[in-house]
Amino acid sequence: MIRPRWQGLKPQQNAGAWRRWDRMVAIIATLNLAWVLVDLSYIPLRNFWLQRNLYPVSSLPLVVPLPWLPDITPVLDPLKGIEPHRETQAYLDGFKRLDQALQTDSSLGLTSITLLKQQQKLTENLISSQRLLSSSNAAALDQLKNRLRARTGLNSAQQSADLLLSQGHINQNGWNRERQFWNQQILPLVEINYWRSIDENGRPTDLSWRVDAPFQLLFLLDIALRCLRLKSRYPAIRWRDAVLRRWIDLPLLLPFARWMRLVPVTERLSRAGLIQLEPLRAVISRGVVALLAVELFEVITIRVVDTFQQLIRSPQLPERVRGLCSHQTSDANEDQELLELLRLWLPLLLTKVGPALRPQLVALIGHLLQQSLSRSVMPEPLRRVAALQSAEAEFSRQLATGMVDSVLDVSRGAGNRIGQRDQVLETLGTDALDRLWEELAVILEQGPVLERSQDLLTSFLEDLKRSGFRQFRDQDDVDALIRELDGLNFSPADQTPKPPV
Repeated sequence: MIRPRWQGLKPQQNAGAWRRWDRMVAIIATLNLAWVLVDLSYIPLRNFWLQRNLYPVSSLPLVVPLPWLPDITPVLDPLKGIEPHRETQAYLDGFKRLDQALQTDSSLGLTSITLLKQQQKLTENLISSQRLLSSSNAAALDQLKNRLRARTGLNSAQQSADLLLSQGHINQNGWNRERQFWNQQILPLVEINYWRSIDENGRPTDLSWRVDAPFQLLFLLDIALRCLRLKSRYPAIRWRDAVLRRWIDLPLLLPFARWMRLVPVTERLSRAGLIQLEPLRAVISRGVVALLAVELFEVITIRVVDTFQQLIRSPQLPERVRGLCSHQTSDANEDQELLELLRLWLPLLLTKVGPALRPQLVALIGHLLQQSLSRSVMPEPLRRVAALQSAEAEFSRQLATGMVDSVLDVSRGAGNRIGQRDQVLETLGTDALDRLWEELAVILEQGPVLERSQDLLTSFLEDLKRSGFRQFRDQDDVDALIRELDGLNFSPADQTPKPPV
């Protein structure tokens, strides 16, 4: 393993205490994330939190009450600058007085009749002045009118309200039945109306920072402690690098885009061991890495092929070939690299590899010689005589052995001489290579060889690029690669994974 550039690595102390601290901060960060999600969604979902009723199908009057949920509107409304709307609150208070009077006075006395007329006037003002539009609840106003019309069958919402609050209608249908309609169908639409104050900048009031500020101070303290722990463990690391290593915690300190806190909170929970994300990470990384590997291989290979094509099309190709000569290079060490490589490998091939192949070479050359002799020297009738065939095979083997031994003796001697430092040999080898590059450059400069070779080579590379990269775009290849990775990761050690189907 490569050691870090800071060499003074100190063992981590109080690991148990720090682990408990990390878990506590991770839990607090999770609570803060829950608060952020509630805060960001409170205004759009205020009607739900106010009434705690769920409407699965908006087109049907189907209501699922959720009374077990806490009523958080008294706590969050002041933070958002929300106050009850005066007109709608007066309407609700008037209906409450009317309800109490009708429940105690079933004979509709003078007080009840007066309250009915007042409620008719309040309903008329509510519908005509469109008070529900003040909190962007235009749909609630239309829904209120539609329910009044559907209740009476009249075309006018105002006439429907006057009929439902008339003395004759109450006496005919009874207040208990009408009271249920108003409480379940009309008043919930009036309750959602509110008034929201404006701050000095002309924006709606939002005091959520008062709740968020203590969390951010705690996160700032935790980040400072993490940097201090990193600095104490790696003394040579700079403070700037220690802070930059905690870049993932930046959303915890930002007052905007607070939904991004999901990333550092998830990272903290995972590092604290409170949640296990490794299986999910492994599944995602396999797919991403497979796709990136294909894309990266395509880019690199296309770049290499394009570079070769540009080099081949270049009119300075003969000069580049001539530049390979030893007297054209600027680096003195570069002149001897090829010769050193030949001096390293030629003795090994001639003295080690070649003699090790002696039995195979003898058998191969002997067989070839026997086939040649039997076809060219031996007449057809004599080829079937067993004694002559045995003599022919023995002669071929002895001849092949002599030839191979002679060649191997020569190769051993040449290999030993090449392996030794010889200034004359180096000079002759350098001259031979220089002559090779010079003659090749001269041939390329003369005649149509250069242009024709450039066309053929570039066409070959273009065909290779087009035909070869079609396979990489096939999704089946990526899926097969992922299946192969799964087989390598999840197969037992003593079981060879099956090839992808």
